[in-house]
Amino acid sequence: MRAEPDLDEHLEPSAPAWAVFGDLMSVLLGAFVLILLGVIGVQLDLSARLHEALAARQAESQRRQALEQALAGPLASGRVTLVDGRIGISGSVLFALNSDALQPEGQALIASLAAPLAGYLQTRQELLMVSGFTDDRPIHEGNLRFADNWELSAKRALTVTRALIEAGVPSASVFAAAFGAEQPVASNDDPEGRARNRRVEIAPIPRQRAQTEAGGG
Repeated sequence: MRAEPDLDEHLEPSAPAWAVFGDLMSVLLGAFVLILLGVIGVQLDLSARLHEALAARQAESQRRQALEQALAGPLASGRVTLVDGRIGISGSVLFALNSDALQPEGQALIASLAAPLAGYLQTRQELLMVSGFTDDRPIHEGNLRFADNWELSAKRALTVTRALIEAGVPSASVFAAAFGAEQPVASNDDPEGRARNRRVEIAPIPRQRAQTEAGGG
C-alpha cells in the first residue's frame, strides 16, 4: 500500500521568532540613533547661538564701559547723559530756541567731548552718528531759515558734526542724521517734556552697519 506524502514536507520553514525580533530591534535602534543625532544637532546649534549671543552681549558691555571711561569727565559734570550707548545733550545747552548756532556753553561742551571720542574711535571700527531732534511744535511763522522741524534738526546735527570735526574728531568717522519731532523721549504736552525732546544725541555704531544704512538710504 502506497503511503501518502506528508503535506508538512512541502511547506516553507517559518522564520525563527528570534530572527524577527532581531530585525525589529535593528529598526528601533536605527530610529533611536537618528533621533539621538537630531537632538545632538539641535543642542549644538542652540549652544552655538547661545555662545554668539553671550559674546555679543559681552562685546556690547565692554563697548559701553569703554565709552563711559572715555566720557568720565563730561558725565561727572552732569552736562551730558549716557543711556544705552547714546550720548545725550540738551538742546537748550547747545542752541537758542529755533536756532542752529552753537551757544558758547555748547561750543565748549562739544570741544570737551571731541578728544575722548576721538580716542575711543581709534581702537574701534565704529562711526559717530550725530542725531538732531526737536519737539512737535511747528516752526514759528516768519522764520525764513527753516521750513520745518526736520530741517531744524538736520541743521543742528550738522552744526554739532562740524564742531566735532573742527575739535579733532576725524571727518571720516562722524556723520549727521535728522529725526525732527520723531522719537520723543518725553511728552510734548508740557514745557519740561518739550525741552527734553529738543536734543542732540551722539551714538557710536558699527562702521559696517552705517555703510549699509547709507547705501540703502
